[in-house]
Amino acid sequence: MSLKGKKAFIAGIGDDQGYGWAIAKALANEGADILIGTWVPIVKIFTQSWSLGKFDESRKLANGSLMEYKKVYALDAAFDKPEDVPQDVRENKRYQGASGYTVSEVAAEVEKDWGKIDIVVHSLANGPEVRNPLLETSRAGYLAAISASSFSLVSLVQQFGPRMATGGSVISLTYIASQRAIPGYGGGMSSAKAALESDTRMLAWEAGRKYGIRINTISAGPLGSRAAKAIGFIEKMIAYSEANAPLAKPLKAEEIGHAALFLAGATAVTGETVHVDNGLHAMGLAMDSISLGG
Repeated sequence: MSLKGKKAFIAGIGDDQGYGWAIAKALANEGADILIGTWVPIVKIFTQSWSLGKFDESRKLANGSLMEYKKVYALDAAFDKPEDVPQDVRENKRYQGASGYTVSEVAAEVEKDWGKIDIVVHSLANGPEVRNPLLETSRAGYLAAISASSFSLVSLVQQFGPRMATGGSVISLTYIASQRAIPGYGGGMSSAKAALESDTRMLAWEAGRKYGIRINTISAGPLGSRAAKAIGFIEKMIAYSEANAPLAKPLKAEEIGHAALFLAGATAVTGETVHVDNGLHAMGLAMDSISLGG
């Protein structure tokens, strides 16, 4: 399908790895104009790497051209309004010279620059204590995971919803730990993903009626991106998936991009959690278990 003339804001791209990048490429392949929201401390690194050609190989589109972006916006989705930013963050050297990076400010700036937006992608997650078992997670760590990984979706819809074209699509990323116990995926991140999926359904109802937009989330299988390596055992998660999923093959980031492209154009689909994990979510038994002789 053609997305020529459509504008897509992807929040959470910081390099050429990960699902946010893959979704941006899928949308760009169909002609969408790409706007990027990047975490404040790494905006300069990201834009310099782009201009120096470090992402050129990853930027190649189906027609041989290179993916371009219209603008990169400094974004910290942990803060909704300027008054929410603590003084210690304002004074942090990584934030020196930065301004207008709260969700409300970025949404207003995007509207000022481009008018109505058609697609918003939430590719944001962070759990500072993700390596801690839930029983050893602090209240602060738990709430930080919820804030960065799930309420940030609510905030994006609150601020971008009124600025989106009727029929617009909001897409986020979740993980099966929202529904199943995944040992090692701690720090409140499983709770954050469960909240994200619940919020997807409620936002689909509220934003659908109020703004005429759709809200869906993709439950993606494990990928060895830079961000995912923070979990500490992503390679084992990938190996487990390939050994036990119905489709015994590596999961490619571009396959999540394809699903996002579908959701961007599926005008009657909303409130859904779409699994793109080679079918692993459907399994109730580990075929490589030692109890089965695996």
